[in-house]
Amino acid sequence: MGIVEQGKFNTLAEDPKPAMFLPLLKMPSTQTFLVLRLDRDPGQLAPAIENALRNLDAGMPFYLYSWVKVMDFAFFAPRLATLALGVMGTIGALLSITGIFGLAAYSVSKRKRELGIRMAVGAQWKEVLQVALGRAFKLLAFGSSAGLLLGILASRVLASIAYLATPRDPLVLTGTVLAMLFLGLVATCVPAQRALSIDPAILLREE
Repeated sequence: MGIVEQGKFNTLAEDPKPAMFLPLLKMPSTQTFLVLRLDRDPGQLAPAIENALRNLDAGMPFYLYSWVKVMDFAFFAPRLATLALGVMGTIGALLSITGIFGLAAYSVSKRKRELGIRMAVGAQWKEVLQVALGRAFKLLAFGSSAGLLLGILASRVLASIAYLATPRDPLVLTGTVLAMLFLGLVATCVPAQRALSIDPAILLREE
């Protein structure tokens, strides 16, 4: 019997747990694992290991796995989950940009006359943007706040899916909010340019 260091034995996302090895005669099992630490390429010693096991019992089934292959198998589910979350996040970001752009463009198109009058009486560009894109910015701020709150609530679930992700990671949460604000500003660039390029004289002649 031997007590070893704490480790992860079921999943990569679990907390390290204490472990204890028991003699094989006291804990019979149909499976036995032999772990070898090598200072050279495992592929070079695989034939020698196979011959040694065959000499012990020619009919004994066994499988040889390198540490890299075992870790690839362990990382398969977290990598797949991270990829799926990344794809869903990208789709959500594209939908958000499309919605903010559509709302801002619609607001500018419906308030052209009002914007033209404001510019004709000497309104500054900051005031014009506030009138034209105020609703879009409010929606962006509300969506970012709601997304931050939902992200905090779902952080434990995400941490159990994505490897090395910690609940309420300030770097991840801050980066996500800043990224959404940046995407929102990019989505409002074209409507903002349209609002600032309105010529009051041409607009009044058209009216």
